[in-house]
Amino acid sequence: MVKNGNIIFKTMPSIHSTGVTAGPLEKKKSVFAQQFDKLYEDERCDLPTNEDGHRQLMYDAVMIALSKAKKSPEKIDILLTGDLVNQMTPSNFTAQALGIPYIGLFSACATSVSSMITAALFTDAQYANWIVAGSSSHHNAIERQFRYPLEYGSQKGATAQWTVTAAGAVLIGQNKPELPSIQCATIGKVVDMGMTDPLNMGSAMAPAAMSTLTNHLTGHGKTIDDYDTIITGDLGSNGFKILKALANESGLPHTKNFRDAGEEFYGKDPTFKAGASGSGCSAAVFFSDVYQKLCKGEYRRVLLIATGALLSPLSYQQGDTIPCIAHAIEITRDGVDTI
Repeated sequence: MVKNGNIIFKTMPSIHSTGVTAGPLEKKKSVFAQQFDKLYEDERCDLPTNEDGHRQLMYDAVMIALSKAKKSPEKIDILLTGDLVNQMTPSNFTAQALGIPYIGLFSACATSVSSMITAALFTDAQYANWIVAGSSSHHNAIERQFRYPLEYGSQKGATAQWTVTAAGAVLIGQNKPELPSIQCATIGKVVDMGMTDPLNMGSAMAPAAMSTLTNHLTGHGKTIDDYDTIITGDLGSNGFKILKALANESGLPHTKNFRDAGEEFYGKDPTFKAGASGSGCSAAVFFSDVYQKLCKGEYRRVLLIATGALLSPLSYQQGDTIPCIAHAIEITRDGVDTI
């Protein structure tokens, strides 16, 4: 039963393995690089085009996640992935290469979590045993689509974020108590504050993150102190400041357990302005750093809130506003049920 977007998973599907890949800039500049599974020396993964490299990122992330669990593509019931390219062609070609029954999902940069929620729903209902979920992005492929041609060399303001070249995949299956497991989730509502600047998407997405956070806490009877970390992705430094201000105004004073994947991804390097973005950003951080901390017991309960700006090149060119979404998923190592 879904009530006001809130979902409780009775069987608590487990995350059995993850795979994360990233490009050469991320290898040099990301503070999480050592936790990623595969890093490339060439931004196109030694393939002819940026889009070819984009789909290779996702393909390799999926295969790495499967190899860790000793599974082959033939054993997987459903593939749920998405990206930011028009019609999600990198994900579509990845699905073609893998040969797994496939549903493409678009929640922009929130796809890392929306795909996990969908996978958990299938698993919890026992319609599938093994599902791969994830998302990806590629700097060159995305930047030229949503903003300016790369060759133009446009200077960006302090609120802009850098689209990462990265992909993340998770293998979700039936509950295994010793593994991180999905306890509950909240499907977000679209929030549109009337903003139109694609170089300030952190500010546009922050209210959506706040909406989903509040709904999740209220709907599931939780407080911010119930979590080792509440990590958003990817608001960047500007949007993250706004989220914390909104939390304070709502009577949810932020504490040290608040994090943002976009702000942290490049170590707050000013070269990257307000930080990182892209549907591969939150996937890479959630499925490496956060997942590994859960596996090691450093985290016992986390809340992942992925944010997405639901614009398109066409809507931007027509002067439309930027509708935003945020989805939340709660992952625990507390056992079968601790509520």
